[in-house]
Amino acid sequence: MAQEDLQGRVALVTGGSGGIGRALVRRLAAAGCHVAVSYAGGAEAAGQAVSEATSLGVRAVALQADLADPSAARDLAVRATAALGPIDVLVPNAGVSVRTDLAGVDLDLWQRSLAVNLTAPFLLAQELVPDMARRGFGRVLFVSSVAAFTGGVVGPHYAASKAGLHGLVYWLAATYAAHGVAVNAIAPALVTGTAMMPANPEDAARIPVGRFGTTDETADLAVTMLANGYLTGKIYLLDGGIYPH
Repeated sequence: MAQEDLQGRVALVTGGSGGIGRALVRRLAAAGCHVAVSYAGGAEAAGQAVSEATSLGVRAVALQADLADPSAARDLAVRATAALGPIDVLVPNAGVSVRTDLAGVDLDLWQRSLAVNLTAPFLLAQELVPDMARRGFGRVLFVSSVAAFTGGVVGPHYAASKAGLHGLVYWLAATYAAHGVAVNAIAPALVTGTAMMPANPEDAARIPVGRFGTTDETADLAVTMLANGYLTGKIYLLDGGIYPH
C-alpha cells in the first residue's frame, strides 16, 4: 500500500498534544488524513496541532479526554466518529510515566499506568476495530517502548503496561488480518521533545548511534508502518541500537 492511499482516511491520535503525538498528527495530515487529536491537559498544544493539520488541507479537531477514566475511551471514539466520520487509522499514543522504584509503585500509580497505557488502547480498539473490519480497511498502531523488552528505567508499572500492548497486537493482527485491518506497534526509546527524556543528557553516550532520537523520526516510522497493508503483527523498536532485536 502506497502512502498516497492514506489520502482521505480518518485518523484518531491520542496524546496528540505531546511531542510524538504532534509529530504524528503533522505526518498523517501531510499524507492526507483527517485527524482527531485527543489530549488530556494540553489544550493549547492540541489546538496548535489542529492548526498545523488544517494548514495542510485536511479536516482536524481537538477532543479532550482523560483516558484514566475507562468510560472516556469509548466516548472519545464516538465523538471522533461524529466529528470526522468512521475511523480508519487508530494510534493510541497517550501514555503516563512516573519514574520510581518497586517500593514507590502504590496501587493508584499501578492502576493509572495500566488504565492509560494499556486499558484505554484496548477499549479504543474494541470500539473501533470491528467497524474497520466491516468496511474492509483499518490500521492500528500501538505505541510501546523499549521498556517492554528490557524493563527500562521508569519502573515495573510502566514496563508491564507497555509489554501488555504486545499481546494485543498479536491477537488483533491474527484475528483481523483477513479483513483488511493491520495491527502493529512501535517501540521508541530516548526521544527528544517528549516528557520521557532522562534528566542527564550524558545518557546519549550509551546509545550505539551516539544521540537521542527525534519526534520526527518516530513519526516517520509510524506513518511508514501505517501505510503498509502487508505489515501486521509486528513490534518495531526505534532505539538507536540499544536493544538489538
